[in-house]
Amino acid sequence: MSNSRTPLADRFGADAADIEFGNDAPSTHRQLAARGSVRKFRPDTVPYSILRRLCALALCAPTKSDLQQRDIIIIDAPSLKSQIAARLIDGPLGQKWLADIPNLLIFCGNNRRQRQIHTLRDRHFANDHLDAFFNAAVDAAIALSAFVIAAEAEGLGVCPISAVRNHADTLSQLLELPDHVFPVAGLAVGYPAETPQLSIRLPLSVTVHRNAFEEDGLDAAIEAYDRRREAAQPYTAQRYVREFGLAETYGWSEDKARQYARPERADFGAYVRRIGFNLD
Repeated sequence: MSNSRTPLADRFGADAADIEFGNDAPSTHRQLAARGSVRKFRPDTVPYSILRRLCALALCAPTKSDLQQRDIIIIDAPSLKSQIAARLIDGPLGQKWLADIPNLLIFCGNNRRQRQIHTLRDRHFANDHLDAFFNAAVDAAIALSAFVIAAEAEGLGVCPISAVRNHADTLSQLLELPDHVFPVAGLAVGYPAETPQLSIRLPLSVTVHRNAFEEDGLDAAIEAYDRRREAAQPYTAQRYVREFGLAETYGWSEDKARQYARPERADFGAYVRRIGFNLD
């Protein structure tokens, strides 16, 4: 993690200089400002008791209307972890670093429990529409974010894994997920083998709004961000060169445009419907 005295300006650029930390800044703020995702871990696993405590801390996070529609699955059976990892590292969207993760958690949205409560209390489930899925997905994401903060305060490294949704059907079978329970993201957890890099973010002028949404000057801001990030953290390889060719300058916006120029998880909506959700 960065030991810079100006981590917010380092990450967001000059327009964050006015909100940089004073000497009295809470340690959690400094931790968040300097954090980075970890993809290289020491081989030793994190004890189950620590993971379970971190799950408890994550589930202290806010939840929509106290519905508590999120569950966490700790994968500590080696054979199961290997079966899941094999799918995540395979194919054109595979991520090879996942072959060596010491601990894996799956964060799930769970709208099933709410429906079971309606049966228990003999009440009609009147909200069978998109919001039922959305609430559970957001609940799981909030818990994942809280787990990240708690784990990093413990000295652990983490990296979220959206690729679990590439194999939602298979993962549901492996984890025996019933209808209305679905994977939102995985999380690699372990002891870092190296200091993670601080990832430069879009300037706050692009992503933080006051009173109303604005996007004036967006193209110029993205160009400037591309150049700032390229100077500090250039991409080591260009994405999909066979299809798009070699770009003379290759920044964040070109990488992300190439990434989403090819379909990803186009079958996820069908999966969500198959497990019982009405997305109207």
